[in-house]
Amino acid sequence: MAKSIPLNKEQDDLEGSQAPAKRDTWVRVRHMFNEFRRNPRWWFGVVLLVFVLAAIFAPQVSPYDPLIYHPAITAQPPTWAHLLGTDLLGRDQLSRIIYGTRISLSIGILSILLGGFSGILLGMLAAYFKGWVDQIVTVAVDVLLAFPALILALAIVAALGPSQLNLAIALAVVRIPLYARLARGQTLQVMGQDYIAAAHSSGTRTAKILFRHILPNIFGPLLVQATISISFAILDESVLSFLGLGAQPPTPEWGSMINDAQPFLVSDPWMMFGPALVIILILVSLNLVGDALRSSLDPRDAGRTAILTRK
Repeated sequence: MAKSIPLNKEQDDLEGSQAPAKRDTWVRVRHMFNEFRRNPRWWFGVVLLVFVLAAIFAPQVSPYDPLIYHPAITAQPPTWAHLLGTDLLGRDQLSRIIYGTRISLSIGILSILLGGFSGILLGMLAAYFKGWVDQIVTVAVDVLLAFPALILALAIVAALGPSQLNLAIALAVVRIPLYARLARGQTLQVMGQDYIAAAHSSGTRTAKILFRHILPNIFGPLLVQATISISFAILDESVLSFLGLGAQPPTPEWGSMINDAQPFLVSDPWMMFGPALVIILILVSLNLVGDALRSSLDPRDAGRTAILTRK
């Protein structure tokens, strides 16, 4: 005969099972707060958040339309009405920088997504199948590495034509070797683990082994590399736009704004300071956040950081 369980006891058991989950969530939140307070590099994540919000809500936060000309106030120094001044055509510099954030971030992130996905997939396949697959991938990666990244991206954009999409494709291609080599090395380490051998012996499909067993275990270093690579992608995008191979006028973009201000570097240097400073700020922020992420994912670095902080 089955033993009846009181309803209130079932409710107590349910609440008891939910309590540890709530405590674990609170512990994770408190750990994140302590990490944020202990490691000052995470503070630059707030700067990145400001850039992302500015890109998303550019029409709401921009004081002026970035494309409207004002001939009466051309090349105006910074004032309360125009905090960063105006350019040669009387367009508000601050508004153009805010809208330029959309282009720089979107091209940087898109290039890392395309190049990172392609490189990671090639690296995992090369390490998993080995043999002729590994040889072909290695040769292709070596061929791409034989060219300087910026020169190769310039050649690709020149062949495809200047546009934002072509620029993102070019920057993605030059980053494939980096992720392919990193993913290959990490996959070779994971392939020696017992759970991979167990998955093979149980007849698990190749796709499931790659994306369910290998990829989650190599994702940490790849995420750190992606965070840092976005900064270099933004820098390369600004350089190529400076050369006229990125966003075309009158689209606001940081590199093209620096190019427009170049003839006035001596007479009106403030025209270049705005876009140059935001490029420096976002590059420094991305590199420091990537370094903090690496320290958090590596227990050895996290331990050293904690010891130094206590001292």
